[in-house]
Amino acid sequence: MRNGSGPKPEAAPPRRVPSVKALACTTLLGIALLAHVSDGDASRKPTTAQASPPLARPAAGPERDRSGPRPLPASDAARLRITDIGVDVSLIPLELDGAGALRPPPATAPTVAGWYADGTAPGAPGTAVVAGHVDTPLGPAVFHRLDSLSRGAGIEIVRVDGRTALFTVDAVELHAKDRFPEDKVYGGSGRPELRLITCGGDWSSDTGYGANTVVYATLTGTR
Repeated sequence: MRNGSGPKPEAAPPRRVPSVKALACTTLLGIALLAHVSDGDASRKPTTAQASPPLARPAAGPERDRSGPRPLPASDAARLRITDIGVDVSLIPLELDGAGALRPPPATAPTVAGWYADGTAPGAPGTAVVAGHVDTPLGPAVFHRLDSLSRGAGIEIVRVDGRTALFTVDAVELHAKDRFPEDKVYGGSGRPELRLITCGGDWSSDTGYGANTVVYATLTGTR
């Protein structure tokens, strides 16, 4: 994120979800990364909030229409397109480290974003998570303009199976890293949803960014 980076719906075993601090921005070698901060909570274990929640569970994100397109089967994600902010980049798989924090894309590759590959596949029922840098020492990065997205903007994720999941933005919110709403961000209604996450808020040379920008989106079409 600025100076660094932000952080299948089958009847499969529950997926691991990044812990509440996994998307808190801190500074490492001058680069603000998605990582745990040294606040005594680094040992918090991942929850199962991202594992296909029951269909009867209330939506954890912004209110939305319950109707929608038929969900897609599980498939890896390959590319992210957001026309409104000029994003058209490759997606790489991201995983959790031993502490349950989401490993961010490499700071040396500011023009790529990553998706949490052990979580929900984009377009499948549940909440898919995509993370990327705002900027790095190399300059503005893939999510440099993420906070300028508005409700109704379109997001496309091209999948390895050749299908494209079309999402519509419901809301864009800024969450302080010490009050990160884990259930709201990672939870869902059982329908296909998407979260785009990067760093945001004020930046400090000592602690990095103080918040995360989170985009909430819902599947509204496929092709």
